Amino acid sequence: MKAKILDITGKETETIELPKQFSEPLNKNLIKRAVIILQSNNRQSYGSFPRAGMRSSAKLSRRRGEYKGAYNHGISRVPRKSLWKRGTQFGWVGAFMPGAVGGRKAHPPQLDKDFTRKINKKENRKAIRSAISATLNPELVKQHHKFSITLPLILESKFESLTKTKQVKEVLEKIGLKEELKRISVKKVRAGKGKSRGRKYKIKTGPLIVIAKSCLLEKSSRNLQGIQIVPVNSLNAELLAPGTTPGRLVIWTKDAIERMKSEELFK
Repeated sequence: MKAKILDITGKETETIELPKQFSEPLNKNLIKRAVIILQSNNRQSYGSFPRAGMRSSAKLSRRRGEYKGAYNHGISRVPRKSLWKRGTQFGWVGAFMPGAVGGRKAHPPQLDKDFTRKINKKENRKAIRSAISATLNPELVKQHHKFSITLPLILESKFESLTKTKQVKEVLEKIGLKEELKRISVKKVRAGKGKSRGRKYKIKTGPLIVIAKSCLLEKSSRNLQGIQIVPVNSLNAELLAPGTTPGRLVIWTKDAIERMKSEELFK
């Protein structure tokens, strides 16, 4: 399969033979599995302090004649801590148990719970190849993005050396992504409780730029809202299919395609 290479003005310059990774059959179930496993492995540990509500001395003896004992006091067998004493008389308050004020939670989330999941290497690579081939399907990509060009979108190597955000934006507009940039520039306030939990705004997912290796473009494009940039060897299923949905608009550089082909990545 051959594809056209565009220069930074949007004109066709040459053609390139796409590697075999682009010809993998689409498997939505496999992509979904790989993405969910990535999300599970990024999940942060959640839970209360293991000794929360259990840090008070709440032992209360019910044996006859024991010091501080509650034998023959006519009170229920509830863990209690003593607040005051007057000779052999004590004042208690419920502690430790879930039904007491300041007591432990009955079944709190455990910090040591392991959310990580595993996936076979070959299975993961096949999911990445499947997500790569989905980026060539215009029907899938047009469900989430606005563009007026043929896929795949491959730019010359000079694109990686751009140093200013303004230059990157101009190139994207020239290659037919003006409507897409307008779409991802919208930022809305989230509805619900997430506003007070560090995720106040909802930002639309834009194109993914795939480069050969670390370059100047990483800094010059990071200020464009909704656009992500990643070296070709760091691609994963979640970047290519955010939210487990395949068909993301991907902008490749010529060097990235050649590196994928020469190093046989994800095979």
